[in-house]
Amino acid sequence: MTVESTPTHLKVLLVDDEENIVRAITRLLLEEEIDLEVVSANSGAQGLEALEAHPDVALILSDQRMPGMSGAEFLEKARDIVPDAVRMVLTGYADMAATMDAINKGGASRYLTKPWDDNMLRRTILEGVEQYRLVQENRTLTALVEKQNRELAEWNQGLKGRVMDQTATIRRQNQELQQRNRQIGASFRNTILAFSRLIELHSSRLQEHTRNVTELAVGTATGLGLGTEQIETVRTAALLHDVGVIGIASEILDKSMEGMPREELDIFLQHAVRGQTAVDAVEELREAGLLIRHHHEQYDGRGFPDRISGEAIPLGARIIAFADFVDRELEEQRGEAAVASVLAKASRELGGKLDPALIDAITPHIRALYIPARSRRAEAAEKELRPKQLFEGMTITRNVYSGSGLLLLTKGTVLDAAKIMTVVRHYGIDPPKGGVHVSWRPAESDDGRPGCAPDCQVPEQELKPRHLKEGMRTTRNIYSGTGLLLLTEGTVLDASSIVAVTRYYDIDPPSCGIYVSTEREPAPDAGPNTSREAP
Repeated sequence: MTVESTPTHLKVLLVDDEENIVRAITRLLLEEEIDLEVVSANSGAQGLEALEAHPDVALILSDQRMPGMSGAEFLEKARDIVPDAVRMVLTGYADMAATMDAINKGGASRYLTKPWDDNMLRRTILEGVEQYRLVQENRTLTALVEKQNRELAEWNQGLKGRVMDQTATIRRQNQELQQRNRQIGASFRNTILAFSRLIELHSSRLQEHTRNVTELAVGTATGLGLGTEQIETVRTAALLHDVGVIGIASEILDKSMEGMPREELDIFLQHAVRGQTAVDAVEELREAGLLIRHHHEQYDGRGFPDRISGEAIPLGARIIAFADFVDRELEEQRGEAAVASVLAKASRELGGKLDPALIDAITPHIRALYIPARSRRAEAAEKELRPKQLFEGMTITRNVYSGSGLLLLTKGTVLDAAKIMTVVRHYGIDPPKGGVHVSWRPAESDDGRPGCAPDCQVPEQELKPRHLKEGMRTTRNIYSGTGLLLLTEGTVLDASSIVAVTRYYDIDPPSCGIYVSTEREPAPDAGPNTSREAP
């Protein structure tokens, strides 16, 4: 069925044997702003002919007393031709019988008298036209709803299959997109790290400086409650804050600013602007570039390059400036005395070089970074191993450098497969003199292979992989049968880690189950797994 739209061009039929009355009412209606077409007739017969020619008439206004056919008789016949049209009677005679005939036989909705009030007549006719329009619009909308309901019913017959197919496609595409985004993000971050290592290679004075400044800046930004994107911008800017020194002679960089002659100082002072220029071509680095430009500004406005002051300096730049000041003052010093000294010096610079609002936020990170606390267990277990003796999960206890001084891994790094491959590769192309110092080594089983971790004192259960649940926490390191570290002690299990452990237990089963601590009750059939059979 074709659904017709409601007409916007509406018609009114005037039937009266007096031509002057027809013209008067026509003039009255044409003064209205709405789009009305007035059709006229001077008798009932002419009126019926007009209806045949205009079946879309919205309203009929007919005189009651006309020669040949009364208004009531005309409206009765008109009702058969245009049943939806609104019908009204206009007469100058008070005839109750005629009125009743017009209403009962002709279906008239209103009975108007002559002479009329222009405003009342105009309003009455317009209300009748609007009534017709609303009826037609309702009919059109009802037909449209019925048509759409039929189409919807037809669509629903095959909707479930289509929805499932489309949902699966969308889910797969989203997963692929997320994976690509993760890869792009990881590649971007690794590129930034590579640039930061180039900076460290450029001068012996910059060894570890970039990492230290980044750790302090990110910790401070996090403690201040900055948003994720702001923290990432601070991280990137901290890693690259000295990128502008590339191209400056290392002899200049190895000096403190106070020890540089004027010519060398002028060269050094350019590096903040050069750093921003170097990264500005990459749109994603432009916000970080602004922090790079201003990381040597001073809170009192006596810094460089723009000599801005206070909160006019971007917050990220103020954070990096504070971290840079602390690390340069400490150089390679560590311990309580060195940290106390640099904090005292920083306090004297508050409101001068440094933002006084940052001291409370950065202090705990300074202490954590420069007063390292190594446990007795880590001290006792430290071993110097060749790269191929390393296992995933071991912790680096001393910074690892290549033979030419490139920092490969920092103290505290927990080894995974990728990091071990990096160390092996660098030891092959640029070997240092010593081995790799680590704080952990898997316990050996009776047959000499790394096995399960020793007993611990925390309440625990030994479960098969299929009985693990998200939220459980491992109480011992988990190894495969050949000694590959799968999960470290203290790991909170999620769906992906449970799947990974289950897969390894099928491929390379160890001699015991997984030791976990949880407040949840285990599954009813859960029990210890003490056999070597894969779960």
